[in-house]
Amino acid sequence: MFVVVLSGVKRKLPTLEWIGKDKVINHHQDVPYRILEHKYTYVGGGVTGDETADGNKIIKGDNLAALKSLLPQYEGKIKCIYIDPPYNTGNEGWVYNDNVNDPKIKKWLNQVVGREGEDLSRHDKWLCMMYPRLKLLQRLLSDDGAIFISIDDTEQANLRLICDEIFGARNFIANILWQKRYSQSNDHKTICPMHDFLLVYRKSEIWQRNLLPRTIENDRQYRYEDEMGVFRPDNYTCNKSADERPNLYYPIINPNTGEEIWPKKTRVWSFSQEMHEENIKKDLVFWGKDGTAHVPSFKRYRDALRGGGGTVPTTWWTFEFAGHNDSARKEIRQFSLNIDFNTPKPSSLVERILQIAASKDCLILDSFAGSGTTAHAVLNMNWRDGGDRKFILVEMEDYAETITAERIRRVIDGYSDVEGTGGSFSFYELGEPMLLEDGNLNENVPVELIREYVFYMETKLPLPKTPRTTSGQSGNHYYLGGCANTDYYFYYERDSITTLDRAFLRTLNNLTEGYVIYADKCRVSPEELKKACVVFKKIPRDIARL
Repeated sequence: MFVVVLSGVKRKLPTLEWIGKDKVINHHQDVPYRILEHKYTYVGGGVTGDETADGNKIIKGDNLAALKSLLPQYEGKIKCIYIDPPYNTGNEGWVYNDNVNDPKIKKWLNQVVGREGEDLSRHDKWLCMMYPRLKLLQRLLSDDGAIFISIDDTEQANLRLICDEIFGARNFIANILWQKRYSQSNDHKTICPMHDFLLVYRKSEIWQRNLLPRTIENDRQYRYEDEMGVFRPDNYTCNKSADERPNLYYPIINPNTGEEIWPKKTRVWSFSQEMHEENIKKDLVFWGKDGTAHVPSFKRYRDALRGGGGTVPTTWWTFEFAGHNDSARKEIRQFSLNIDFNTPKPSSLVERILQIAASKDCLILDSFAGSGTTAHAVLNMNWRDGGDRKFILVEMEDYAETITAERIRRVIDGYSDVEGTGGSFSFYELGEPMLLEDGNLNENVPVELIREYVFYMETKLPLPKTPRTTSGQSGNHYYLGGCANTDYYFYYERDSITTLDRAFLRTLNNLTEGYVIYADKCRVSPEELKKACVVFKKIPRDIARL
């Protein structure tokens, strides 16, 4: 059972409580950090073992652990997130099980929530599953980024409340209605559902949406043209009365007929007399095609539109605008893959999201990747406009390779009668944890990945590819990088004990304000460390857990 409560005297926004919330609200902090194991890279028609560090990624594995594994490289860097999580409809037998009774999810719930996890309602289970994942998605989102979440009525209200809690109610942008069906079902038992929702939240107030491309329909109203360009007639009056705006209630003379025109007293002119005279001088007053219109119009030129003439997005997306479920099924069938997604999303829907929320060179993340629709949309847009958008997909099911990755291979190379987009991606699986349960480093993890992890935990920055000290190039093999006038060293060897001593201190350049040095042991006195502006951290004791 779950309830909505009003918490606190000052904060009157409702919060959602459910069985298991206390166990999952901070669970994302307890998830072990696991490495990403590179399996192969696919480049237009062939496979290579070389990893493309900053390229497209497909990750097979539980998305909660995968999202945490992305933090060192991508925290605060994802411009646009789109997810299509399970709708929790109660239907079973789909490829993507919406009953939240997937064995992996059930096992996770029992481990995290405890034995009482077996008695949760399906709504409790769904909320327990979603909450920690949304917490990590919020961390990955850039300050100027936004998240779009597909959902239906089953969990839409609950999702809105937990998103208010995680992203902040002030960062709610819109609840878009997408017309997922183009025809109604006459055999529906109650009321036929025709739409899904797209819940939209930003990371912060600096997010700005893009305008959508103009269409033929948008330009139909621009049906007049003069020497200054194509224009449409716009209203010359406003919704104010003569009592409210007496300075806007005055007569205008039609220069073609000499007729004196007064506005209605309930709807006066939009311009003062002085501004009206300026409009006349600039030839911005339009009296109809033959010059005899009873009231004037204002000339709105298409070339003068803000933002290059695009259109402002709305909260109503028709199937003509963004596609529908049936077009998505037909799209998937073109790949000749052995899949049967009941309610897939068309790539045209994701493309509309990207048009609004993504730039040409940004990162896009989908942690419920399914058949790979998001990557399909990204590759399509790059192919059309020459963009350099990058995608990261996460899929926990076994079909991550045989369906998700295979679809993207065919998009890159071409399929059916559709030309290939070109491109590449690297395929990963979740590997071993960085730190063992006893606190020791996992010796099966490559040293370079440990170095990346340690530097990130210290600075919240990715490890530089060509590390430099805060004052110049370092020749020390154990050097990680510099940040905020501090240089970081990870003095670690797999098969021997390392000791911070005076000899190691002499390798420092002494040109920065401070040092953080990790080692197994330290033989330098606290006084000497302080004099040298060195902070010693013991391996593995002082390696922070993500």
